Amino acid sequence: MQLVVARIGRAHGIKGEVTVEVRTDEPELRLAPGAVLATDPADAGPLTVESGRVHSGRLLLRFKGVNDRNAAEALRNTLLIAEVDPEELPEGEDEYYDHQLIDLDVVTEDGTEVGRITEISHLPHQDLLIVERPDGREVMIPFVEEIVTGIDLTEQRAVVAPPPGLLDDRAEVVSPEDDRA
Repeated sequence: MQLVVARIGRAHGIKGEVTVEVRTDEPELRLAPGAVLATDPADAGPLTVESGRVHSGRLLLRFKGVNDRNAAEALRNTLLIAEVDPEELPEGEDEYYDHQLIDLDVVTEDGTEVGRITEISHLPHQDLLIVERPDGREVMIPFVEEIVTGIDLTEQRAVVAPPPGLLDDRAEVVSPEDDRA
């Protein structure tokens, strides 16, 4: 099974290094020197990681055969894809691969049907579960502990405790004046 583990950003310096947007909880395993990664678009790879380092909080990678800024810049926005055994599970107890979450049924804590997970959107500060509602509409649910209270892979469902307004139009508006009263 193939998993997207990173997206190449801009070139860094003149010797072929690139910034990467990490999309895996295991970068030390998936993006280690010697790792051979497929790419999307496919004609950009495969790429072999030659070296990696962290600079100002960003991961920088250098690939074999990419030796200058122009070659590095040509890789911008390329997705890096690792081959993973479908039976392999993440190391952490509350960690999941995207393929484990796709197609899970989503229900509220009281058992009300919300929909089915169709996609995981990886944003800089948090991930979002893209859920298709029974009526065909989509809703984005932040993948945080306070809202997604349980994942049961055996039962193939995710349990959510949505705040008012997340799934409907019953949002609660709180103003600063309310806090002073």
